Amino acid sequence: MKIAVVGATGLVGRTMLEVLEERGFGNEQIIVAASEKSIGKTIDYAGRKLSVVSVEDAIESAPAYAIFSAGATVSRKYAPMFAGKGTTVIDNSSAWRKDPDKPLVVPEINIDVVKPTDRIIANPNCSTIQMVLALSALQRRYGIRRLVIATYQSITGTGIKAVRQLEAEERGETPAEMAYPYPIHRNLFPHGGDFQPDGYTTEEQKLIDETRKIYSDPSIAITATVVRVPVVGGHSEAVNVELRNEYTLEEVRKLIAATPGVILYDDPAQNHYPMPILAHHRDEVWVGRLRRDLSQPRTLNMWVVADNIRKGAATNAIQIMQELIKRR
Repeated sequence: MKIAVVGATGLVGRTMLEVLEERGFGNEQIIVAASEKSIGKTIDYAGRKLSVVSVEDAIESAPAYAIFSAGATVSRKYAPMFAGKGTTVIDNSSAWRKDPDKPLVVPEINIDVVKPTDRIIANPNCSTIQMVLALSALQRRYGIRRLVIATYQSITGTGIKAVRQLEAEERGETPAEMAYPYPIHRNLFPHGGDFQPDGYTTEEQKLIDETRKIYSDPSIAITATVVRVPVVGGHSEAVNVELRNEYTLEEVRKLIAATPGVILYDDPAQNHYPMPILAHHRDEVWVGRLRRDLSQPRTLNMWVVADNIRKGAATNAIQIMQELIKRR
């Protein structure tokens, strides 16, 4: 089987290759595609070296699947070309997420929305993926009325330029290129994505729009504040959840602990709570600090952490492909 990875030289693209190898695709024909400046370079994969090709050459090879992590502009241009060749595209950018004709998928929640005729499938934003998976059993059992979210997002969500900025600042050097308008070392700022006219950022808007689409419930009230922090290991989120029906904490704990892909790590007496250092290089979503909101009924607080490059991007995309392969 031919599988193309578009944007293979980036942080997420390289992680996609790692996850493919880990999940048993080491012997498949893997096509690695990237921008013109990377053509001809080699990437190590499963004990062999893969030569980077152009996206156009990858299209001509007509792979069964093409997994994109190359930005919205590239996806809008090339994903339909792959689809025209009969390739199923799984896209990690924002290009198709709001398109009502394109499924937006977290496989543990809504893989069933993908039809056999779908050729472009959207991978949600990293901060959305971990939250909706952590909440999915509560949504099914009680229904969700409102979410108030504050994120603490790793610099890796911005890409390698942000990592290099932080590393230079940690060494006391001036970064060769600034990914952010301010230093990130020993700092944080409430700015992720671009500011919209209403004062919210595009990263905050993604949490709103994507959550409603994945849960197929446009009535959920959602507000969010996105914060970028000098962390490499993953994204963290403080989530306040107002449910439609009354709950018990005992049942909530059981539901979350039984959710595939989720680890309940919640023992304050032992200082056990999720942290990026625990989630780094892992695929699970970690949930802790569960407690009732004492200020209003049917509401609870939780803390959600996941590696944004793995489950928040690469792993989720590969899992979608694996589920589709099972249908063949």
